[in-house]
Amino acid sequence: MVWTSRRGLLGAAAVAVVTATGASAAEPRGGVPRPQPWVRRVVGRMSLAEKVGQLFVSRVYGHAATGPDEADAAENLRAFGVRTAAEVVRRYHLGGVVYFGWAHNTRDPQQVAELSNGLQRAALDGGTGVPLLLSVDQEHGIVARIGRPATLFPGAMALGAGGSAERAREAATVAGTELAALGLRQDYAPVADVNVNPANPVIGVRSFGADPEAVARLVAAQVRGYRAAGIAATAKHFPGHGDTDTDSHVGLPVMRHSREEWERVDEPPFRAAVAAGVDVVMTAHIVFPALDPSGDPATLSRPIVTGVLRERLGFRGVVVTDALDMAGVRQKYGDDRVPVLALKAGCDQLLNPPDLALAQRGVLAAVRDGEIDEGRIDESVLRILQLKARLGLFGRAFTTPEEVRAGVGTQAHLRAADAVAAGTTTLLANPRGVLPLSAARTPRVVVTGADPASPSGTTGPPTAVLARELAALGFAARAVPTGLAPDAAAVAGAVRAVRAGADAVVVCTYNVAEGEGPQRTLVRALLDAGVPVVGVAVRNPYDVARLPECAASVATYAWTDVEMRAAARVLAGATRPAGRLPVAVSGAYPLGFGLSY
Repeated sequence: MVWTSRRGLLGAAAVAVVTATGASAAEPRGGVPRPQPWVRRVVGRMSLAEKVGQLFVSRVYGHAATGPDEADAAENLRAFGVRTAAEVVRRYHLGGVVYFGWAHNTRDPQQVAELSNGLQRAALDGGTGVPLLLSVDQEHGIVARIGRPATLFPGAMALGAGGSAERAREAATVAGTELAALGLRQDYAPVADVNVNPANPVIGVRSFGADPEAVARLVAAQVRGYRAAGIAATAKHFPGHGDTDTDSHVGLPVMRHSREEWERVDEPPFRAAVAAGVDVVMTAHIVFPALDPSGDPATLSRPIVTGVLRERLGFRGVVVTDALDMAGVRQKYGDDRVPVLALKAGCDQLLNPPDLALAQRGVLAAVRDGEIDEGRIDESVLRILQLKARLGLFGRAFTTPEEVRAGVGTQAHLRAADAVAAGTTTLLANPRGVLPLSAARTPRVVVTGADPASPSGTTGPPTAVLARELAALGFAARAVPTGLAPDAAAVAGAVRAVRAGADAVVVCTYNVAEGEGPQRTLVRALLDAGVPVVGVAVRNPYDVARLPECAASVATYAWTDVEMRAAARVLAGATRPAGRLPVAVSGAYPLGFGLSY
């Protein structure tokens, strides 16, 4: 479909150039071409309100652009003053929409594609007629908004354990191909944070690991993979969120790294992302005194966004804020001031403000009062529109049911996910040679322990998946889940199942805390039952150092089905463990440690 607007028709020749090449000018660092003359003309025809609208990426509620469920219509009415997602797009001249499971945007692939097309129609048929840049947080692993039957890959730390840049790029290419088939062209991935703090409550296994150079190599690989699939990758969270002990969703973290530590630890992955042509960089809601002593979060810091990211790293692409409804960016300033200060810092896209109308009024007032020059607004709009042009959205903004059927959750993609996962499971301990389990010697296996909720709501539970996969490999496996904090009755039930007839126990653990706790109590009780106990840390690998010594221990870094299938094959000896720790487990195992058979 050729882009049209109520303000006129873009010349067919210009569309052909954009669609075929994405740009006619040389691309600066960061992957987004310099604005072409026709893009400048589009911006020149916009009103101030329309230009401000292009800066905002908002949530909307409902599974469809029109005709939402009544509860979602009520949420749209409460948040935006209109009932449908399409009306939100038109009323606020939105530049983009971000999809969430909790906003009921992601039921199944065909529905997601239809929502994307409906929102694009709303944008193209009204106002400026500029297509939307539709986005999602699809990191894979523990952050996945779109679930089965789409293909789900191991998350970043699992890829870090695998250590293969080729596999990381393949995962991004396949994942990006599926997103494009759904009409989504911007992914808030990869995570470029170097996780050197085991107590980090918000990054953790979302990071590729603790080695800056290894993280940089995998970040660059994923940027290239997403670009190959026609997706705008987003390196996050600048200038680095890996050594914080506060979750920026609920508080304001402070990074204590010196400038030298930042250059050595945090900078390399972002520098690598820029060199690889990343289209977008996301800011962090963290205070970083060594880079800016003002006490402002990085999202609102001109020394960090403009001084470091744009001037030091040479990034010329689009800068997006992390979500503006997060507590980390709302503590010092009101919701009308935050977007203004983000723009003054050098940001372009303003992501998910809690009150969209208030946020837009704040920006409009800042321009009208002379606090922000309209030319500064134009700079950001030009970057955003040029990115849309590079992605081909002005030439073709829609997807089709055929593309969804042919491109999402295919057998080839599912096989690729299993192949990527095969090298990620990490064997940490096997002192008595219990692993691999044998269907001949230890045929009866009880799988117990933690069953954390599926990140996408479409996989698991992990104990059942492990038991099913072990059964497929010839074992008599039974799942006896106990939950994340097993009480005495759950512990007793697991022990009874073991004593009733088990040759081995596989216990899933999830973020075991220091000191005594219910998961530790469960493991100790299972050890007392007298059969070999294999611990499977299904999220943080640090669990192994916080539990009584098991007969064997492995780490999977996430608990979705693809990781559980890989772990089952390692436990059964169908695959040799090949993963290596991408982080150090203090007091137990160094960075890079891993055993095999």
